Amino acid sequence: SQAAKMKLKHNINPVLLQFINFIILVYSLVTYIPWYLLSGSKQAIAKAKQVKARPVNNKPGGAYRSVNSLHCLASVLYPGCDTLDKVFKYAKTKYKDKKLLGTREILKEEDEIQPSGKVFKKVILGKYTWLSYEDVYIKAVNFGNGLAVLGQQPKTNIAIFCETRAEWMIAAQACFMCNYQLVTLYATLGGPAIVHGLNETEVTTIITSKELMQTKLKEIVSQIPLLRHIITVDGKPTTWSEFPKGVIVHTMASVQAMGAKADTGNKQPCRPVPSDIAVIMYTSGSTGIPKGVMISHCNIIAGITGMAERIPNLGEKDIYIGYLPLAHVLELSAELVCLSHGCRIGYSSPQTLADQSSKIKKGSKGDVTTLKPTLMAAVPEIMDRIYKNVMNKVNEMTSLQRNLFILAYNYKMEQISKGYTTPLCDSLIFRKVRMLLGGKIRVLLCGGAPLSAATQRFMNICFCCPVGQGYGLTESAGAGTITEVWDYTTGRVGAPLVCCEIKLMNWEEGGYYNTDKPYPRGEILIGGQNVTVGYYKNEARTKKDFTVDENGQRWLHTGDIGEFHQDGCLKIIDRKKDLVKLQAGEYVSLGKVEAALKNLPLVDNICAYASSFHSYVIGFVVPNQKELAELARKKGFKGTWEEICNSPEMEKEVLKVLAEAAMAANLEKFEIPVKIRLSPDPWTPETGLVTDAFKLKRKELTAFYQMDIDRMYGKNVK
Repeated sequence: SQAAKMKLKHNINPVLLQFINFIILVYSLVTYIPWYLLSGSKQAIAKAKQVKARPVNNKPGGAYRSVNSLHCLASVLYPGCDTLDKVFKYAKTKYKDKKLLGTREILKEEDEIQPSGKVFKKVILGKYTWLSYEDVYIKAVNFGNGLAVLGQQPKTNIAIFCETRAEWMIAAQACFMCNYQLVTLYATLGGPAIVHGLNETEVTTIITSKELMQTKLKEIVSQIPLLRHIITVDGKPTTWSEFPKGVIVHTMASVQAMGAKADTGNKQPCRPVPSDIAVIMYTSGSTGIPKGVMISHCNIIAGITGMAERIPNLGEKDIYIGYLPLAHVLELSAELVCLSHGCRIGYSSPQTLADQSSKIKKGSKGDVTTLKPTLMAAVPEIMDRIYKNVMNKVNEMTSLQRNLFILAYNYKMEQISKGYTTPLCDSLIFRKVRMLLGGKIRVLLCGGAPLSAATQRFMNICFCCPVGQGYGLTESAGAGTITEVWDYTTGRVGAPLVCCEIKLMNWEEGGYYNTDKPYPRGEILIGGQNVTVGYYKNEARTKKDFTVDENGQRWLHTGDIGEFHQDGCLKIIDRKKDLVKLQAGEYVSLGKVEAALKNLPLVDNICAYASSFHSYVIGFVVPNQKELAELARKKGFKGTWEEICNSPEMEKEVLKVLAEAAMAANLEKFEIPVKIRLSPDPWTPETGLVTDAFKLKRKELTAFYQMDIDRMYGKNVK
């Protein structure tokens, strides 16, 4: 079984193991009846086995809908709240003095000099200080009015280029109220991509931070001729002499002060209607220049209605930690779900998230330890990192500790696969691991890319909570599917949300058909109110990716290949763009190859590559420094990190490890990489080789490693 494959290996004496298994059996029998009667897990097991979605008709390729919205798709959270400004007003009235947005105060900043001579900035942070729903509402109203004083007109574009923080959400709410179209750009986008987004949307005002203004905007501002106003959310920058004539720099506080003084009594505010554009979200895109996705008010509301339905008992007791980019649809949707249900949102960043994070001074507390969130969203890259870090710590334990951990891990994996819980293991063995995320997490939401079964099961076991794996795109306002919290199966993304329906379209080239047995397969099409308006100033691409059927239903062609299981849950099995036909005619799914090898301790990241002019697969690998250094030591190879990575001898050793893992994962012989390039430098969004959600940018990676590709395919490299 899949659970057996994911079990950890121990080295316990067989006789002792028999004795331990006997004790576990007795314990299980003694505790089963009271647990079954008292825990409510009876209902959870029953729910997990239920059918979650059904096709609306019996025709092949018929759309699947959630059993909770078979006859009518959901599109509104609260009656009459059909635009985002109305949703916030409703929440403000209902939760008036409750805490909404929290930020940690910086007590001290200092430079820490590393042995290599590099200087790392470290911070000591204090408690979270909170703004109530009422506070945020007033700040947003004043900011919106202040922007009007600066000349911002309804239905015109305004850009936000800023890290995830409370001011981002305040600015967004101001724009939703005043019907300004918010253009969002990732803080990690490269210069040309930022220039493209700002010029294409013809913005005159940009909201940013002091740091991004100095590091990113300063050098490109002369290439944005229409720019008139820069608003910094965190006070006045020290210098502004470098800016071209005609560009005025304001602080957010000064714009809010203008808005508070402005006479808006006679002016009728231009409120949005549901079909108005709320956000033009530039996707960092794993291919080509970023595209601006136009998302209307009703698109976002339908999406968050669907998402909220999958999180049980969502409400005022919940605390969400916001640290992913708000310019990403996953984070924006998650925060809007929380804001509309009375939850608190505490802000963080990847550099300050945990006690061990890079900016946190040793001995002081990271954000999760201070905030103790109950809800958290993560991209698979972050979960994979946690998984590898914990497993490395397990390998460093004494033999007794390690075997105890492994026994508990394997025991809990078996119990989870049957639908049971393990309170004793949770409190005795996994409590310490759970504290890495604050100790209170009840649901982990995962999206942005596929999550491996091993990582998902690890998070279930060690963090003692369900992992809601979701599937959605910027083009579907982030909504598509999310697994239900009592569904502990791995490798699937759940049933369609109540706001949308999903059908599978035949893809002949890849050999996927919606008449396939036992499961229908094909390209995933998402339909519903959450399907967005299209791409900004890109009619041709909009016509290619979006269609409207005879009933007026709008469909998004995702380019992903899926299969529907008997209970109505979807599994992503391939991607059209990832399929390459080798010289001999075999099709290789690059994503499948990467998924099989990515979780090896030796691999931090991997990109498989294949060419139709050649008969074999090659790959680029970012090795784990600790693991590769240890492998080099065992093989007697001495050298610097760069020398180890550039060594043909070490490439061969890593290839052996990859080949073994590939065989264990049942890859075909032609799918196993034959040659690799070891990269000494990690791939981060700043390098431009991965997106903000850490998805591979294949085009950029191909260009970056072109000389290595030529070498591996035996071309003459000059």
